Amino acid sequence: MVRPLLVIPLLAAALGGLWLARGALQRWRDLRAAATYELAGDRWPMLIRAGGAMVCGVCVTALTVLTALGAFGGLSRGGAGTDPAEPDVDAAAAGAWAGSAAGAPGAPGAPGAAVRQQAAPPAATDPAASAPATAPVVASHFDSVGHPGGGELLQSAVLGPDGKPRNVRVWLPAQYAKEPNARFPVVVMHSATPRKTADAEVPDVFEGVGAALQAGRARPFILVAPEAPNGTAHPCELVAAAPAAVADDATLRATIAASFRTLPSGPASWGTLGVEGGAPCAAAAGLARPDLYGAAAAVSGRYDAAALTQTGAEAPAGSSAKLLLAAAKGDAAGLDAARKLQTALKAGPGPAAKAEVRISDNVQDYSAERERARLVRQAAQFLAEALAKAS
Repeated sequence: MVRPLLVIPLLAAALGGLWLARGALQRWRDLRAAATYELAGDRWPMLIRAGGAMVCGVCVTALTVLTALGAFGGLSRGGAGTDPAEPDVDAAAAGAWAGSAAGAPGAPGAPGAAVRQQAAPPAATDPAASAPATAPVVASHFDSVGHPGGGELLQSAVLGPDGKPRNVRVWLPAQYAKEPNARFPVVVMHSATPRKTADAEVPDVFEGVGAALQAGRARPFILVAPEAPNGTAHPCELVAAAPAAVADDATLRATIAASFRTLPSGPASWGTLGVEGGAPCAAAAGLARPDLYGAAAAVSGRYDAAALTQTGAEAPAGSSAKLLLAAAKGDAAGLDAARKLQTALKAGPGPAAKAEVRISDNVQDYSAERERARLVRQAAQFLAEALAKAS
């Protein structure tokens, strides 16, 4: 039976072409995101995938023509042993796969309650890259508390590094409900006020992130906002002075992974964000644990350059931090702190000198609130691009 042998490479070429075309489209979106805040993007991954998709398209066309014309039909004795409906079934299967792989925005999504209760399907991942199985998971059920930024905001209690329960808020992008089989990267947002989550300090943060996603300038991710620990009036200032004390929050990662459809925890899919008072925490976490956080974005912060440089130098061997320091054009103190940190890291020892530090200083608007919203959008674009490149 020769014709089925043609159908197999035809389907393989079609599936490969769809996968490569989808990858090229994602890299093109990443380049658009990078251009919005004057960051250089690598075009080769997009061009290679686009070229591969074209080659697959030529193969599909040639195999389709051979199959349709029945070039080898004479060998099957007039097609007596061939089921005429077989190509239609294969084509329908390929079409169904294409529909699910494309993740069309118009696909029907489950209502909010169904999204919360839907169990995350098991991911085929390397066990070494997953969260430790021994990490205690306090809660796997999160209650909805609102729908800011076009997504859904949920809340629950999770043990902190000190072993005490704390509130954790999780913002799911609109794509989470629309793409029930998709898994998403995670960004942890730090708070600078004890016993409060970051959205209490920056109430428009979800709108800023949601605007970047809705404009197609960033790929969607889950935003996690844990409550800041008690014990000091300014926890991020303490972390900035002694960033080596940044804890491995394994319980948080394990709980989020068990409760939502996330990519495996690690530098390819987890990042960190801090705005204003929370910026030193994000910078410290990104520099201290680049093996956990693949990218960090700090917005309008003030930094202890010497302490952070020392922490960057003591980062795990073989890791390289990726850090965005963003401040408004009129924020002279913020830009000065960012440039001093960038200079100190470049001259620092060991892994500190390998840190990729970028500065955004091109935001200017008529109010501080609008500038902050634009800076948050830039941070979201940077994190989405950096995590996509890492994965």
